[in-house]
Parts: sequence; C-alpha cells; structure tokens
Amino acid sequence: MSVNLTRRVATAALTTILSLGSLALTAPTAPAATTAPAATTAPAVTTVQAPAEAAPRVSRAEVIARAKTWLTANNGRPVPYSQKKHWKDGYRQDCSGYVSMTLGLRKPGPNTVSLKKDGFTRRIAMKDLAPGDLVIKADSDSADFRHVVIFDGWANGAHTAYKSYEQAGGVGTRWKQHSYGVNGRDGYHAYRPVNITN
Repeated sequence: MSVNLTRRVATAALTTILSLGSLALTAPTAPAATTAPAATTAPAVTTVQAPAEAAPRVSRAEVIARAKTWLTANNGRPVPYSQKKHWKDGYRQDCSGYVSMTLGLRKPGPNTVSLKKDGFTRRIAMKDLAPGDLVIKADSDSADFRHVVIFDGWANGAHTAYKSYEQAGGVGTRWKQHSYGVNGRDGYHAYRPVNITN
C-alpha cells in the first residue's frame, strides 16, 4: 500500500473517531432516575386555595339552594357566625366561608380578599347582578370591615335595594334586604363567580 493511501485511510479513520467522540460529548444524556424524598424529610408546604377555574361548575339555582341550607342547619336555626370555627360541612362560619360553601369551593374556603383578587370572581356592574352573584367589600385592613353577600334579586324596580343571603356577625346566616354597593361610594362592588354556569 502506498504511503499516500495509508495516510488517507489513517486520516479518514481519525476523522471518524473524532466525529463520533464529538457526537458523544454533545448528545443529550438520559435524565437520571429520581426517587421521591422520604415523607419525613420533605419540606413543609403551605396549602394555597386553587382559583375557581378548578372549582366544580355550579348553577345559580344550586348556589341559592345551598345558601338556604344554612338558614336552618343548626337544628332548625341559622348557623352561628364565627371567623375561627368550622361548620359540620368543613367550611368556616364567616361570610366568605359561607359563600365558599354555596359555590362548592375547596374547604374551608378562601377569605373575602381572595374571593375578589385570586381568580374566583370577576367584576361586573351592579345593574348586571343576577342570583348567585356576589357583592363584596374587601378593601379594608380589618376582617371586621370586610364582607360578602350573595345576591338573590332586586327588591324594587329602581334597583336601590336587593335581597341577599349572608353570614353576619352576631346573627349567623340570614336572608336580608341590603343596599350595599348601590350608591357606588361605600366600597362594595358586584362580582360574578367564574364557576357559575348560567
């Protein structure tokens, strides 16, 4: 074999080896097998309420029917109000816990601020309220001055008052006429739950 041919064969062989080596170096590696950490070593996780998009769909009629159940759930009496206690169904006994129950949200339910800001509702005009919609006041530093009621229907043709369900301090569950939000100056606004179907 001539020297030139030997050099060409050697060069070709070397080029092939270098190309294969280069491919091996740049080829992606298979992901390493992972094992879940033992339960005793897992970091603590804070439970966060999922947005309403993940909540089951609910009709307006279902919201109102559920709202009525707490009027007599306490042995024929209203469920008592509490910001700390949970009712037998697992929901908080405050206004937002009550609303969460009627909407079928995850127990114990988001608070009033979360109902407004975390994707559970969208703002609407007061004139567009329909049964099962909410009227929310959430812009206060104190939970004692935040509130949410469930709209049930207009009390008059002028739309200056409406009927609503609420969980009220010192009273518990009740059906009452309100005018929250009607004048546009009291911090209450109309919201539509995003999981309502009609």
